Amino acid sequence: MSAGRRPTMADVAARAGVSVSTVSLTYSGAGPISPDMKARVERAAEELGYSGPSPQARALRSGRTHIVGLVVHDRLQLALRDPFTLGVLDALIGDLGEMGLGVLWLPSPPPEPTEPTLLDTAPMDAAVVMRVRDHDEPALEILAKRGVPVAIVEGMAPGAASITIDDTAATRELIEHLVSLGHKRIGTITLPRNSDRETAVVTDDMLSGTLWTPTKNRLRAFADAGIEPCVIVESRTSALQEGINAGHLALAHESRPTALVCQSDLLAAGAVLAARERGLRVPEDVSITGFDGIDLAWLEPEQLTTVLQDAPAKGHLIAQAVRDVLDGAAAPVLKLPLEMRVGTTTGPAT
Repeated sequence: MSAGRRPTMADVAARAGVSVSTVSLTYSGAGPISPDMKARVERAAEELGYSGPSPQARALRSGRTHIVGLVVHDRLQLALRDPFTLGVLDALIGDLGEMGLGVLWLPSPPPEPTEPTLLDTAPMDAAVVMRVRDHDEPALEILAKRGVPVAIVEGMAPGAASITIDDTAATRELIEHLVSLGHKRIGTITLPRNSDRETAVVTDDMLSGTLWTPTKNRLRAFADAGIEPCVIVESRTSALQEGINAGHLALAHESRPTALVCQSDLLAAGAVLAARERGLRVPEDVSITGFDGIDLAWLEPEQLTTVLQDAPAKGHLIAQAVRDVLDGAAAPVLKLPLEMRVGTTTGPAT
């Protein structure tokens, strides 16, 4: 072997005194290799500095890229601020790694792309779409045209695997809890509706547009409970500072809400801080609920009334769905259970 040249499988075979197919089987695990033969090949590879078949060659032989595309609609710096999202991704990526799969983070395409996007061209065996709109989702259209198997988190589409939660029923339980405490003026702080907007009070005409599925589901809970929110504030993203901004907007609204239903714990924690900044006591002057059940030790002595969902369990379910669709199984619909926890941030209306 000449100096500077990367060692090949043939070099390893020659050094070990075996066939190239034996070296290939040692690395692929696709056939029976005795422990002694395996050790012989690995010793020769170590002596030569051979690290294994190139990813390109392995992909050509197997017809697989061993890559899962991860479509996230938030910008990276926003998505990774949310501890719940991090918990989901940590479990998902860990499971995929154990399956021999890597992850490619893909930006969501624009609503009406005028030229091919990375989602159109990036090599992948399957894709995970973290959330979808109630219709006209360009990411799903692109993946369907490519024939890429898809797992959707908190959304549904024909032929796609789905990982769901009954967030409408869980949010309704929060609303009914507040109603039982005598609250009539109940406002809400929502997750982003469908794009990167500024945090603002939502008007009736703004609600006529498309909605991300979680936002739509949790707003539907008000109708199911027979309650009309006295104010709706849409947050730019699920982040503490946006929760503070949204909390100030909601609490300053002319409807004077006595309770706020927030669509994430970070938004709820921000609303609690906004209430404190406005000289309001929680829950004596205003009750506040969250959603997710993340650890907010810094909020003590307050403990949010919220809905608990298990972030690692959600990540494991997504990985399970990816495994199923790659194995050619019917696209599963997997549901994560939820549980309401009553904390110290809700109390009787005054």
